[in-house]
Amino acid sequence: MTRPISTSSPGSHPLCILASSIIMLQSCPSSAKNLCRKLVRVLPPTLNKATATTRPVCDVFINHRGIDTKRTIAGLLHDHLFRLGLRPFLDSQSMKPGDRLFGKIDPAIRNCKLGVAIFSPNYCDSYFCLQELALLMENKKRVIPIFCDVKPSQLRVMDYGTRSAEELGRFKWALEEAKYTVGLTFDTLTGDWPEFLNSATKAVLNNLVELGASNPSKNRTYILQGRK
Repeated sequence: MTRPISTSSPGSHPLCILASSIIMLQSCPSSAKNLCRKLVRVLPPTLNKATATTRPVCDVFINHRGIDTKRTIAGLLHDHLFRLGLRPFLDSQSMKPGDRLFGKIDPAIRNCKLGVAIFSPNYCDSYFCLQELALLMENKKRVIPIFCDVKPSQLRVMDYGTRSAEELGRFKWALEEAKYTVGLTFDTLTGDWPEFLNSATKAVLNNLVELGASNPSKNRTYILQGRK
């Protein structure tokens, strides 16, 4: 049984989201600041630029359905995390014309520390969304599910005769894994945008802290620096 954490309550109009997000970052609560401090890792003095380039392609991979959430939740969450000094991967922000889709996406998934899967009404219609989710699960990445304008029970992989039995099996398995993971829920019409973005950001920071504590040797070069 999925146990999503609801953050839906009457709040700001979508047109005010970006301004509210920036204000919230500037007045970051002490709990969020403490999480930021926990993530800071001081590099050895001998570390040079060549070594620094071995950092992962991204810290947080944002899996989403572009037509549903690119201009809202996905884009704003990317901005929040970027301003905190993280390296989130969002296709529209992290890729340029001429890049091969999975030539950039596959390495980002394999090397990321954490995945965020934003489920929305049209999510399961996208081969790319399901493929990315399957890769995250197959690479044993921790994934934070966000159910945006959709209930977990409404998410189903449909067989339109265009996917092989193997692909359908992979996608169904990955989707079930995500649905049975504690996540966040949000209603874009009635939800409080600043509160939700703050909750999602804290969830990401908390998970990165836990992952760093459980395997510190893989996070020694991890640096968090706020951007302006």
